[in-house]
Amino acid sequence: MQNDIGRVLLSEAEIVAKVKELGDKLTEEYRGKELLVVGILKGSNVFMSDLIRQINIPLKIDFMMVSSYGNATESTGVVKIIKDIEQSISGKHLLIVEDIIDSGLTLKYLTEMLETRKPASIKLCTLLDKPARRKENVDVDYVGFEMPDEFLVGYGIDYAEYYRNLPYIGVLKPEVYEK
Repeated sequence: MQNDIGRVLLSEAEIVAKVKELGDKLTEEYRGKELLVVGILKGSNVFMSDLIRQINIPLKIDFMMVSSYGNATESTGVVKIIKDIEQSISGKHLLIVEDIIDSGLTLKYLTEMLETRKPASIKLCTLLDKPARRKENVDVDYVGFEMPDEFLVGYGIDYAEYYRNLPYIGVLKPEVYEK
């Protein structure tokens, strides 16, 4: 697995420091509000688990699972909801947590769909943002790191379900995904 990584872009220590910084900001932003943190599975699981432990206010969590990639390296643009939120979001402050925002297609669809359920607010938090790949304009409220247009894996981010367990963010060698 390590041999498939061309280079490490973010070390485990850099990620830990950024998650703490984001958690501190979110604690202040949502103090006194009813917060529901919604992770987009599977990729956000690692980031969200670390992030919620850094948010020092009462909160609830839920998950959604959507698909727009399959095993491809590009989004198909067709968003399929595989698992929906299990609780009402009406009147709650919703924080959607993603591992990486690439084209923006999935989050544009999700935010528009969730708006119809009348939350008090919807904000987006992502560990990684690739604005160079954006096809849809989405306002990302909390960004860990802006990344170059390279194929990234690690810390929850996969290629064909592999590499999620790497403790860092690395660039996958092209020969791995161009097979």
